[in-house]
Amino acid sequence: MSRYAVPAASPDQPHCTEILIRRSRFLALCAHTPGPVAARAFVEEIRRRHADATHNCWAYAAGAPGHTAQIGSSDDGEPHGTAGRPMLQVVLHSGVGELCVVVSRWFGGVKLGTGGLVRAYQDSVRENLSSLPLVERVPKARLALTVEYAHVDALRRLLPTFEAQTATEDYAAQAHFTLLLPEEHLAQFELALAGLSNGSAVCRRIEMEDV
Repeated sequence: MSRYAVPAASPDQPHCTEILIRRSRFLALCAHTPGPVAARAFVEEIRRRHADATHNCWAYAAGAPGHTAQIGSSDDGEPHGTAGRPMLQVVLHSGVGELCVVVSRWFGGVKLGTGGLVRAYQDSVRENLSSLPLVERVPKARLALTVEYAHVDALRRLLPTFEAQTATEDYAAQAHFTLLLPEEHLAQFELALAGLSNGSAVCRRIEMEDV
C-alpha cells in the first residue's frame, strides 16, 4: 500500500470555506476521517453544530484516494441526487483519501433548481478542497527482528535506506529489534536483510501501524 495525501484538518478543527449563491449560504467543512465510523461521527457533530441549517448534506470516502469500498453520501432533504452524490464525485476525484465533507446550506429564498443545486454543492466542495491543508499518510509495517551480533552494524546502516525506524532494542543471546518501516519498502527490506545476514535473520510482522 502506497503513501497518499489526507486532510491535515481534524474533526474538532475542520477546514472551513463558504460561498454564497443567490442568497443561499453554503458552508463546507472537511476533516480527516480514517474509516466510516469516524466519518459518520463527524457528520453528526456538524449536524448538531449547525442544527439551524436548512440542509446538512455530506459525502465521505474513508479509504485511499478514489477507492469506493468505504464511501457514503446524503442529500439530507434536498431533491434526490442533487447534493450527496455530486459531492461524492468531487471527493473521489480529488486525489485525497480518508476525508469527509459536510456542506451546510441556509436557504436564501431563491430556488436554484436541480442543476443549480448540483453545481452549488460541487462548487462548495471544490472550493474547500482547493485550499485544504494536507499531510502524507504513510502506511507502515511493524516488524520483530532478530539478528546475530555480527550483523547489527550492517543492519543499522541498512535502516535509513528503507526509511525504517527503531522502536525498541533488546540485547540478549541475540539482538532483538522492533522496527517500523513504510509498507511499500517491506519486500525489498526483507530481501536486503536476508542478504546481509546470509539468511540467518528472523523477521516477523507483528502488526500494522498507520502514521
